[in-house]
Amino acid sequence: MNIMPNNLKRQYDLHAPEYEAKALEVLRSGWYILGNEVKAFEQEWAKYIGVKHCVGLASGLDALWMSFRILGIGEGDEVIVCSNAYIACVMGISMNGATPIFVEPDQYDNIDAEKIESEITDRTKAILVVHLYGQSCDMTRIMEIAKRYALRVVEDCAQSHGNHWHGQTVGTFGDIGCFSFYPSKGCGAFGDAGAIVTDDEEIADKFRVFRNYGSRVRYQNEVVGANSRLDELQAGLLRVKLQYLDQFNEERCRIAEKYTKSIKSANIVLPQIRPGADSTWHQYVIHVKNGQRDDLANYLKEKGIGTIIHYPIPPHLSKAYQYLGYKKGDFPIAEEYADEVLSLPMYNGMTDTEQSYVIECINDWESSIC
Repeated sequence: MNIMPNNLKRQYDLHAPEYEAKALEVLRSGWYILGNEVKAFEQEWAKYIGVKHCVGLASGLDALWMSFRILGIGEGDEVIVCSNAYIACVMGISMNGATPIFVEPDQYDNIDAEKIESEITDRTKAILVVHLYGQSCDMTRIMEIAKRYALRVVEDCAQSHGNHWHGQTVGTFGDIGCFSFYPSKGCGAFGDAGAIVTDDEEIADKFRVFRNYGSRVRYQNEVVGANSRLDELQAGLLRVKLQYLDQFNEERCRIAEKYTKSIKSANIVLPQIRPGADSTWHQYVIHVKNGQRDDLANYLKEKGIGTIIHYPIPPHLSKAYQYLGYKKGDFPIAEEYADEVLSLPMYNGMTDTEQSYVIECINDWESSIC
């Protein structure tokens, strides 16, 4: 049996006729940039998330770096972010000349809210909240801190499409919620795509201008902007997929529940859900202890099972951020997690037989090392 870590074709197959019909509709329309599909998706996504405004963009990274640009955060400013985030989160900060200030993760793989306050200085301007692996951070505590110190809050919801904190959808707590619709995301496009959401009309208007070369009227450029427009084809396909997002999330929850109930290993720490949160299970990430992660990954590979490490190098140790001057040992929890985490196969359309085989192989591995 050959099992991919993420099989995107399965999700496509579930509703292939609708995707194909929409693609043909857009192609035949003759309008491919900033048309009715984008407008309709922006309205539908805003309604789904529970905000007033959505602005479609070319990617999730664009959503991040443009957020800090539009909030006026740049050279000399600091932004707090989790130390185990994907490097794109940090790029969103540093591309504006601001400095990322890392805070270690908690037992739920998200930023430890209780460690944020000690890192705030007179240069701190914002907190970048990353809802990693499909689970909310402690937004109650984070928003309390942000309010006390008058800090902006940007939420990276790239991996959390439709999950909640105490019933409120993530992306609605801060000033701006950023979304990636990269194909592997919960509501994934069929190419690169992204968006921001906000209740602030002024912020939304600035994004609409900035994404289109700084122009709201052709050839009349108000600011030095960017070319970051969600295209009509991706918007149309996302509109189809959005209709099924809750079903996709429910299916992933069932898959996660079976993993949690069935994996038996003293060397594996299974993912936990923070009280007050739910999870859309963008990834099912286990922690393999005692230096056994690579051994398990290799064992599963031999059995035809693919896995992914999210993420093997913490941002502070990447070559890209050598200039920050950090060294190994500066953020020991993030570094420990980087040596432990392993994402098991998780995708819509995964069969019970496939998942049972993954679980069987993991439990057999545990027996073989005892």
